Amino acid sequence: MTMSVAHTTEVAHPLRGLLPLWVGVAIYALFLLAGNRLLIDPDTMWQITVGQWIIDHRAVPETDVYSFTMRGQPWISTQWLAQVMYAKVFAMFGWSGPVVLAASAISATFALSTKFLNRHLSESTTLVFIAAGLALAVPHLLARPHVLALPVMVAWVGGMIAAAERRAAPSLWLLPLMALWANLHGGFVFGLVLIAPVALDAVWSAEARLRKSLVLRWAAFGVAALLTSFGTPYGWNALLASQKILGLGAALPLIMEWKPADFGSLGALEACLLLGTGLALYRGIKLPPVRIVLLLGLVHMALAQGRASEILALLAPLVLAAPLAKQIGGAETAHSAAAPMRGLLFAGVAAALLAGTIAWTSVHRFEPHTRGSPVAAVAALKQLNLSRVFNDYDFGGYLIANGVAPFIDGRTELYGEKFFVDHNAASGLMEPENLFRLLEAYNIEATLMRTQSAATKLLDHVDGWQKTYSDDIATIHLRKSGAVHTREPAVDPKAK
Repeated sequence: MTMSVAHTTEVAHPLRGLLPLWVGVAIYALFLLAGNRLLIDPDTMWQITVGQWIIDHRAVPETDVYSFTMRGQPWISTQWLAQVMYAKVFAMFGWSGPVVLAASAISATFALSTKFLNRHLSESTTLVFIAAGLALAVPHLLARPHVLALPVMVAWVGGMIAAAERRAAPSLWLLPLMALWANLHGGFVFGLVLIAPVALDAVWSAEARLRKSLVLRWAAFGVAALLTSFGTPYGWNALLASQKILGLGAALPLIMEWKPADFGSLGALEACLLLGTGLALYRGIKLPPVRIVLLLGLVHMALAQGRASEILALLAPLVLAAPLAKQIGGAETAHSAAAPMRGLLFAGVAAALLAGTIAWTSVHRFEPHTRGSPVAAVAALKQLNLSRVFNDYDFGGYLIANGVAPFIDGRTELYGEKFFVDHNAASGLMEPENLFRLLEAYNIEATLMRTQSAATKLLDHVDGWQKTYSDDIATIHLRKSGAVHTREPAVDPKAK
């Protein structure tokens, strides 16, 4: 007796399995169209200035060459490669260059995240995570060095978690990512720290007979990653510099991006945490112990520091994907397009994006958001030809970009905890005596501070300081011995 077996062949559809591509294209287009939003941080200007210095001198900075308060003091730039990349594209294309570069990095970040998530989760669930991640990360998605490191972070962590889920050690092909990350941004230290908990997750879920071998292989990978991270112009000093930033103590909560989460009004972080908690309670979702620790650690970081929200947004879904898929349903079985068809599609999309980018950048002018920058005040200040100016912290980056030596700027690790806290107390008049002590100790010739700041209002009435320029943003007070503002306060006759 013979049996006939019917063989069915599924024809691959060219649009199946390409969600990462469409997510990447959509996010790139979104950030390109809203390109000026990537330039709202004045730090972008001084990052480009440092990058151009590196290009001009063919060396990386070892000491401060910008401020007058710390000139010559040891300072290294752990984000030198990102600064050079921004400076290069800026020199070639103007402000369109940094916008396109940052938008490309953001696009690659979410495309990679989509790829890792879609291995386990359905496309609809993946898109929910991507939307939530974008909402959490968007305040920090700016044309700054950390954005160029984000796709590297996702690829690094995604690769390690994938290895842990296979009960294996990561591929050595991940090590070049660590070398790249260490040259792009100081956040590479976090990538090194994550090796231990991800390794523990792999060992915890492995068979007992395999655990010893797995521990040794992960340990070897960790050592190799650490040694690879030394592959920067600064060697192991880059690792120490990153730790120095985290050791700023009382200075960190005073910096906007390092402030703890504020739940005074409903924001993206609170909404995501509440919805995630509600889903977990409703569906009874369970996670392996080490994954719980990882998730709680990411949540703690996001609550403690505003800038860590993007880390939670990008890495928490990678931690949750595999165990979540087992409980709410996994990815649909899908066949990717055949290689020739996929290649043609990618080429067509790339060509369309290139054409669209050229067309948009040719008709749209990108420029930094200077509405909060002291543009006119610095122009007036430069005419005074002064060298010792006491400035607001937020103005430091703009001063560097315009060739004026600042008192302080965004390189907080250079100035240190005490200097930063003293300056903050002085400019905000939390300790008024600090203002006059710093003005005398550093022989300040003029001040450049926000017009509405308490220190500016005080100097309006202090003898020896003359207001020489003022607008809605910034005010200049010049030290001048003949300036007299003293008034005898009016006394109510009834009080006599």
